[in-house]
Amino acid sequence: MAKTAAAMHILVKEEAQAQEIMTLLKNGGDFEKLAKKHSTCPSGKKGGHLGEFKQGAMVPAFDKVVFSAPLIEPQGPLHTQFGYHIIKILYRN
Repeated sequence: MAKTAAAMHILVKEEAQAQEIMTLLKNGGDFEKLAKKHSTCPSGKKGGHLGEFKQGAMVPAFDKVVFSAPLIEPQGPLHTQFGYHIIKILYRN
């Protein structure tokens, strides 16, 4: 079972905006560019990169997606207390 993972995310306040971004990604949009443009998380400035983190380091709902969903394929929107996330899992170790 994976103990660490690396992921990117785009965090927005409204579900409708998250849905729009998912549509752009499905139509070939660039995840990093969209993160820089739309994400309210400080990681947005880095293209949404969260780096590598340990299982359990993120809020439970986010953690569950990162450690169970398919790699590379954008996931979401996922609602947490921070807003709506679109997540791209880069790898798991």
